[in-house]
Amino acid sequence: MHGAWGTADEQLLERLQPDAVLFVGDLSDGDLRLTRRLSQLPFPLALILGNHDRGRDRSGEVLRQQLALVKDVDCGWARLDLDPLPLSVVGGRPCSSGGGYHLSKAVEAVYGPVTLEQSAERIVAAAALVPAEQPLVLMAHCGPSGLGSDPTSPCGRDWKTPAVDWGDQDLALALDRIARTRVPDLVIFGHMHHQLKRGSGLRTSLMRDRRGIAYVNAACVPRSGVNDQGEALLHLSWAEFSGRRLSHLSHRWYRPDGTLVHLERLPEKESLVC
Repeated sequence: MHGAWGTADEQLLERLQPDAVLFVGDLSDGDLRLTRRLSQLPFPLALILGNHDRGRDRSGEVLRQQLALVKDVDCGWARLDLDPLPLSVVGGRPCSSGGGYHLSKAVEAVYGPVTLEQSAERIVAAAALVPAEQPLVLMAHCGPSGLGSDPTSPCGRDWKTPAVDWGDQDLALALDRIARTRVPDLVIFGHMHHQLKRGSGLRTSLMRDRRGIAYVNAACVPRSGVNDQGEALLHLSWAEFSGRRLSHLSHRWYRPDGTLVHLERLPEKESLVC
């Protein structure tokens, strides 16, 4: 979100009444006031912090303060129940900046040294706790590696040549291991902005892989703006389940009054060869 949140967003949620609200991180550049505001929304919430949420602090102090504010809704390296819904979310590595595997100084100060293997196993262990009757939903700040290495790929590096796969290797490893016993239904992430650098188009942000895992990159930045008619619009990524089955996945642009203006949907049978 990068700070793009206000009263209009909260009024929109009040009108739409979603069953739950999930935040993929980079709420701001360490603004604790915004984190506190989001954590108090009157909906079942799940949140994972992004690399910007520590601000410029490398000591870990800002990150500790952020975690204290979101302790009841943070899903980093854990399974979080979205009570009273029959739904939970499994979180990936907190504060990821993509690029394979790297822990910032702030993350190491808070969590200690964690290897790629240890990170993957934490995610796998959390996923094993999701009841069989619930959908298996994972959320991370950055998406997994393995979804392509073009600038337009969901986690493709677009700000520097050559373009490379900038996804998280620990998340990809975890997904491979989880899928041996149960294929995840949905992976939600952000970090990799939809609008590519230097005005070179948009990245792919909705896809399904050959295993049937659906992915949504929710990083529409900025997530508010105006259309060609001068109307104010707000962006939300939207998922719906019918029982355990993912029945709908889309990006949506709303007017502040709750009117749906535009929808970009993942076709149910669309798959990516990767």
